[in-house]
Formats: sequence, structure tokens, C-alpha cells
Amino acid sequence: MNHTKQFIRLSLLTVLFGTVLTACNDFLTTPPQGQIGVAAVQSDPAAAQNLVTGVYNIMWDGSMHGFDYVGMTNIASDDADKGSSATDGANSYGTLDNLNMTPGVGNINNVWSTYFRAIARANQALALIPQSAADQTTRNQLEGEVRFLRAYFYFKLVRFFGGVPLIENVPPVESINDVSLQRRATPEAVYARIIADLRFAVTNLATKSQVATGKATKAAAMAMLAKVYMYQKNWQQAYNLTDSIIKNQVGTYSLLPNYANIWREAGANSFESIFEVQTGINLSCDAAIPIYVVCQGPRTGGKRGWADLGFGFGTPSQSLVDEYEPNDVRKAATIIFINPAPMGTVLWDGYRVPSRDSVENDRYNYKAYHSRTAEKNCGVNDRLPKKLRIMRLGEVLLIHAEAAFALGNSADALTDINKLRVRAGLPALTTIDRTKIWHERRVELAMEHDRFFDLVRQESIQPGRAVQAFAAHGKTFTKGKSEVFPIPQTQIQLSGGALTQNPGY
Repeated sequence: MNHTKQFIRLSLLTVLFGTVLTACNDFLTTPPQGQIGVAAVQSDPAAAQNLVTGVYNIMWDGSMHGFDYVGMTNIASDDADKGSSATDGANSYGTLDNLNMTPGVGNINNVWSTYFRAIARANQALALIPQSAADQTTRNQLEGEVRFLRAYFYFKLVRFFGGVPLIENVPPVESINDVSLQRRATPEAVYARIIADLRFAVTNLATKSQVATGKATKAAAMAMLAKVYMYQKNWQQAYNLTDSIIKNQVGTYSLLPNYANIWREAGANSFESIFEVQTGINLSCDAAIPIYVVCQGPRTGGKRGWADLGFGFGTPSQSLVDEYEPNDVRKAATIIFINPAPMGTVLWDGYRVPSRDSVENDRYNYKAYHSRTAEKNCGVNDRLPKKLRIMRLGEVLLIHAEAAFALGNSADALTDINKLRVRAGLPALTTIDRTKIWHERRVELAMEHDRFFDLVRQESIQPGRAVQAFAAHGKTFTKGKSEVFPIPQTQIQLSGGALTQNPGY
């Protein structure tokens, strides 16, 4: 067997067939364990739940939501610069920052591989849940959770790369070298799968009060589906879904009064949170997204190397700073500004970051900060248990506002935006337009990993939008190329050429 065919076989085994479904009874306190097969699922009602837990657990993977993800979201957008020293990560994160990345950048391959491993894990769970000894209602709930997660994984992939291989089940072993499994589906086909999964989830998932904290809920599926419809410019469906959450979930979801608390331990799973990646503390510190916090933390202790708080990557950009209106409390809650000597900067928990002459960068991401002293952790900086907010009511209001405006309902759009502005300490607007909605979207969701995708989406509505935004950031957005990332060269080679490259790369 030649080496190319061997690598293809190994790649397919890993992604499509060989994912080990690790699970645990409590995904916050118990280390993942075991492998669950058909016999266990058929005899033990709890086994199917453990399968689903195994899908949730992969969201801790560093390349799904960690350092690589920070690079392909915040750093690639105009919200953030690479940060750290000029040379540190220049050939990887620097290329993402400058939008001149190549198919050989390892971060991109890491993200691709991790999301497809997650999809494989979801497909294996979906294949076994129907055989579970649990009752039908429970099986439907579990399937809804997994289909919600699979939709989330594919929604990330289609926005990162455009059309990607669409793998909807566990292929038979005899199909292990079937190149059709590695060919790219159209973006339309991927979106159709995402929508079908989320519709199933909306129908079958329970409400927040009926499930354990951290599980996918009906409202989470509705909000995610509304976001998908927004990307599809299906404004009526986006409006209907978010309108239902806003009007029918009173008492369950509301805005957290203190904006800064949303990303602190005090705001974890709060009444603003609709879905977030759960983390916790156990003896091995496994239940955390590795180096998510530390990769973005202030690079202190001098400019010569790593330090106690972080690596200094993903620093908020001047473009983002300039976007805030005077007195917007979201600015200070989003950006750590490093003061000059002698005072330095005191963070909310009392920690003092040294002054600018001993810190590498002027600004850092406050939303990524996790206190070593005032918030729970297991004492390992690389695995601080920061819960990553994926969907919250603030974004639901923004989707509702944009959809309402597109449908000619300016009154609803104005109401939504003013709810966010009042919390931010700003005066209410008297008129509304798309530019004002997009402005609020940026400052409300700044550094929350969505800005790059937002600019691409907005470019399709208002040509020149992304080009101008990146130009203001000092970067070049090339239409017809920069909307997506390159397909990793490693994956093209492993596919024997079945995978094709995106234009311009």
C-alpha cells in the first residue's frame, strides 16, 4: 500500500468510523470514561445519556473553542489584532489577522479536523439512541440534543469554509475509502441539513426548567435556528422564532442588569444565557477549554516571554475602540485598557496588571478573563473553567431587530435596540436603520467570536461593507476569496484530491 492511500485510510478511520465515544455520568465532575456499544445501549437506559454527554464533552476541545478558534474568529475579524509580540505566531495567527492565510496554516487544519470529529461523534450517538432502553420521550430529547449540537458544528464549518463534506450517518465499514464521502457538498445542502436538525430539536427538546443546567433546550434550538435563517435572509422565520422567545419566555430569559457580569462566574447560566459551553472543576481539570483564557490574557512580567496571566493574543483593535459611543458601559466590560506607569491597571477582582512599560500590549479581552482568586478553578492556568457563552438573549434581541427592520417593522426593531442601549447606559434612539442595528450588534457582541461571520453576511446585503470595515482596520478583504478560509492542504492531500480548494487559495 502506498503512503497516500494509507493516510487516506487513517484519516477516514479517524473522522468517520474510529471516534471513541467517551462519556461520563456527570460531565462537570467525572472524567470521561469507557466506550459505549449497542449492547450497553439496549440494556441500560442511562447508556444513551452517556453517549450524548460524550458529544457535549468534545466542546472542550482546544481546536473547537480554544486558541485556534480565537485565531479564526476574533483575530481574523476587525474586532482584534493578533497581539503578543510582533514575531510571536506571525506565521500562523499573523496570517489570520492579515487575511493572507494559506492552506498550510496548521490552525485551520486543527479546526477542520476537530469539528469533523465532533460530527462523527454525533453521528455515532444518533445511530445508537434509537436502540436505547429509555422511553420514547427520552430518546426524542436525547436525539434533539445531539441534532442541535451537530447543527452547531456544521453551522461553524459552513461559515468557515463554505461547502464541506456532508456526513449524516456512520458509513458502513466497506465504504471506508469511498471518495464521495470526502467531496464537498454545496453550502445550500449543508444549510438544509442544519435547518432540518434544528427543526427536529425545536420540536423535541424540553424547556429550560425541564432539563439539567447546560443541556440544549427548545429556546436554544429556536435561537440557533433563527440565527441560521438570518444568514439565509429568511427574515420572516428569523423574526417569528425570536419573537416567540421574547414574548413567550418571560420569566425564563431576561437581560442581566450588569453587562460585565455576563462573562463572569456570577453570570454563568444566568437568565440571559440561552446556551453555553459548560465547564467545571475536577481532579484532573479536564472539564475546561484548554488555554482559552490564558491565550488571551494580559502578557505581563515584562516583554520577554510568557507570564502569569497570559500570552497576549487577540487584543481588541483600535477599530473596535472607536466604535463605542461615550459612556457606553460595554466598552470597559469588553476591553482591559493598560494604564501607564506607575499605577498599571486593577482588574475587577483586585488583580493589578503592571503598567504599560512592562506589558506587551495596550489592550486585552476582558470577556475572556477568569479570575484566579475570585472565581472557582483547579489551580491550573491552562485549564481555567471559563464557560463560553454561545447564545444569549442579547443576541436574540439583535436578530429580532434586524429581521423586524427587514420586514418593515421599525417599531419592534427600535424597541429591541433600545433595551440594549438602556442597559449599556446610553440614551434611547428615536429612529432606527440598518446601520444603527449593525453598530449595536458589533458593540453588544464584541469579542464574542462572531464578528468575522457578521461582516461576510453583511457584505452580501450591503456590498462593500466588509471591504470598508477591514480597510478601516488596516486590512484587505478580497471579495470572492476572503469570505471563507482555505480548505486545509492536509485534508486535500488525504482525500486524494476529492476535496477541492476555495477560490483564490
